[in-house]
Amino acid sequence: MSDFELMLKLYDQINIDSSQLKDLKVAHLVVHKNKVVGSHLVDGLIVEPKETSTGVEINLIVLKGVKIENPVHLCFGVLPEEGLQEIKINAKIEDEAKIKVLAHCVFPNAKKIIHKMDAVIEVGDNAYYEYEEVHTHSDYGGIEVIPKAKVYVGKNSQYVTNFTLLKGRVGIFDLDYEVHIKDYSNLVMNAKIYGSKEDKIKLREAGFLEGVGSRGLIKSRVAVKDKAVSEIINELTASKADARGHVDCTEIIQGEAQAKAIPIVNVLHELARVTHEASIGRVDKAQIETLMARGLTEEQAVDVIIKGMFK
Repeated sequence: MSDFELMLKLYDQINIDSSQLKDLKVAHLVVHKNKVVGSHLVDGLIVEPKETSTGVEINLIVLKGVKIENPVHLCFGVLPEEGLQEIKINAKIEDEAKIKVLAHCVFPNAKKIIHKMDAVIEVGDNAYYEYEEVHTHSDYGGIEVIPKAKVYVGKNSQYVTNFTLLKGRVGIFDLDYEVHIKDYSNLVMNAKIYGSKEDKIKLREAGFLEGVGSRGLIKSRVAVKDKAVSEIINELTASKADARGHVDCTEIIQGEAQAKAIPIVNVLHELARVTHEASIGRVDKAQIETLMARGLTEEQAVDVIIKGMFK
């Protein structure tokens, strides 16, 4: 069985619809360790991967005025227990273009794996870019994930990112995303992470509202239990008239876990406004007791409540 066929089988096992990778209307790129094992493009989309000794460098371009109809699938994974995967992405979404990317990062057997992602993304004027990244890890916790991104968004455009890590152990996680947007553009950044045992989570999402009338929302939902540790840094800076932003962070702790929330709000113009809210605490006791009265154990009840928060 080829690496591509293995990836398809694995996706089916973790309830990801692999049939999308066989649809000729859907563009995709599948990378196993440092090998491109599958690819397909559609009109208006340029994807140029280059294999390196430790991963893949990818140039991605959506041509001016092109609106990609279906989500583009980027599939990254390491199937063995050990390995290093370094992904570098240079993406350019030209003026009036539109794309949604679904990135699946799959490490089902990880015992000693490092996955690094370093991206530079340019979004033109009147354009739309959405990036949804979903991670699936093993239950060993033997993985280190280090995603970094710098994003530059033009005028009257929209940038959306959704990050989810709910399946398997987090391991060591250190995300750092920074987004700069111009006049009348919007940014939305969402993150959902569930840590347990000795997982270590560090998340920094920063938005810079550098345009008149720009808008920003950074929203984090993080739960840690056992001896897991989390540090969430959400930062919004508004430097132009009528810029508006909001930071929303909720963390839930159980057992001996530790959680820290650091909302950073900067306003550099008298006509700009940024607000924030952050909360850290355990699951509501009354909710736990209600579910336990219906037959769940305390641990099961906590998981149900936390998964409801993520949804």
